[in-house]
Amino acid sequence: MAVRNHSGLLAIWISLVSNIILTVVKLAAGLLLASPVLLADGVHNAGDIIASGAALTSSLVSQKPADEDHPYGHGKAEVVASAFVAVILVLAAFWIGAQSVRSLFEPPGQESWLALWAAVLSLVWKQALYIYTIRVGHATKSKSVLATALDHLADVYASLAAVIGIGLGLLGHHFGWWWAAYGDPVAGIIVSLLVLKLAYEMGRDAVDILMEHNVAFEKISRYEDLISGQTEIKRIDRVRAREHGHYITVDVRVGIPGEYTIQQGHDISRELKKRIMEDDLDVVEVMVHLNPWYVDDTQRDN
Repeated sequence: MAVRNHSGLLAIWISLVSNIILTVVKLAAGLLLASPVLLADGVHNAGDIIASGAALTSSLVSQKPADEDHPYGHGKAEVVASAFVAVILVLAAFWIGAQSVRSLFEPPGQESWLALWAAVLSLVWKQALYIYTIRVGHATKSKSVLATALDHLADVYASLAAVIGIGLGLLGHHFGWWWAAYGDPVAGIIVSLLVLKLAYEMGRDAVDILMEHNVAFEKISRYEDLISGQTEIKRIDRVRAREHGHYITVDVRVGIPGEYTIQQGHDISRELKKRIMEDDLDVVEVMVHLNPWYVDDTQRDN
C-alpha cells in the first residue's frame, strides 16, 4: 500500500510541474507569436494547475489514517477532488466551445510554424503524461490520479485541435484554401464536446461513490463465492461493498448454526475476513454480522 501511495503522489507531482511549465510556454508563445489558439490553450492549462493541486492535496489527505471523526478513513477525499476536476473540465469545455464559436464569426488570424511546433510539443507531452498517469491510476486504484489522467486526456484533445487548426491554417495559406482558416474553431467545438463527455463520466463516478453506490456486480459475486466456499456458513443474507477512494469496505450478513459458541462464531468471522481481504487487495475492512441458522430455516434475518 505504501508503494502504491508513493507512485500515485509521484504521478501527481509530475503532472503539476508539467502543467506549470506548459502553461508558461503556451502563454509566452501565444503572446510572442500572436496566436489566439495557443493563448486559449495556455489559459486552459492554467486551470489544469488548479486541478493538479486539488488532486495532490486530496491524495495527501486520503492517506491519513482513520480517526475518531473519520472511522472509515479519509479515502473519499480523492473522490471529492475527482468531482472538483470534473467541474473544472465542464468549465473548460464551455470556455473552449464559446471561444471556438466566436472565432467562426471573426477574421481568421495568421498562423506560424513556431505556433504549430509549440502545439505539437504540447500534444506529445500531454499524451505521454496521460499514458503514464492512467497506468499509475489503475495500478494504485487512486481516484485522484485517474482524474488527473482524464484531465491530461482532455488536454490531448485540446492540443490536437490546436495542431489541426494551425496546420490547416498554414496549408490554407499555402494552397489558397479560404475555408481551411476555420479549421481551428470547428476542431475546438468538437473538442469541447469530447471534454464534456469526459467530465460527465468522471462526475458520474464521483457522485456514485459519494452516494454509497455498491461496487461492481462482478466483485459482489466474487465475494459471495468466497463466502459460499466456507463450509460453516449455511446462508448468505446480504453482501454490500462500497468504495472509499482507493480502497473498499465490505459488509456481510451470514447465517451459521445457532448452536455454535461465541468463540466458533468469532473464528468463522475472522476466517471470512481473511478470505476476502487476501482475494481482493483493495479491501481494507470487512464487517461481518452473524445470524443464527437452524435446519429447514429459510427465513433471512436482515
